Amino acid sequence: MQFEYVLLALLAGRPLSGYDLRKWVETEGQFLRSRAHHSQIYRLLGRMVADGWVAFEVDPREGRPDAKVYRLTPVGREALMEWVRSPYQPPSRFQDADFMSRFAFAAALDREAAIRLTRTELDHRRAQIARNRPRDRTVRFEDPLPELDQALAREVYEELHRYGTSAVDAWVAWLEHMLQRLEQWQPEPQALPAGEESAS
Repeated sequence: MQFEYVLLALLAGRPLSGYDLRKWVETEGQFLRSRAHHSQIYRLLGRMVADGWVAFEVDPREGRPDAKVYRLTPVGREALMEWVRSPYQPPSRFQDADFMSRFAFAAALDREAAIRLTRTELDHRRAQIARNRPRDRTVRFEDPLPELDQALAREVYEELHRYGTSAVDAWVAWLEHMLQRLEQWQPEPQALPAGEESAS
């Protein structure tokens, strides 16, 4: 997952300071990316400014250091939408950070892109289950270390398999649920500006 796209997606909602972005990374963002250091955020913001993806205004703060408030530029908007709509290649591990971050932001930016993303992930996981569920899981040992408890090792492997099976099944069920929600979603009617009346 390229983290600059997550920052762009956050700025799609409203202008934010580097501090605001850092606080998001420390709270909600921790579930998308582990160990993101605040210095990385400021480095990425600097690069995004240089690339023309974001611009900033200085917000004077009385008694505190001034804050740079970042907003998307048209070039940044284009880069963000290109990421949202780009092809997705599912990795072997499900609930990958790339899928989660794309899904979290793509749905509100481009529902059709989110539907394609979800279908791709769902098809891949169903095929993965069909290939791997019936495989031979026999654990064999040959000249093992004397410390190795073979019966316990087999028990642990089997429990990990059971957990993995239930987790991926729950993931597939959630994907099916979200795909249905996305396909059936009806946008709310846009409110008329103050002073305008409906033609009906």
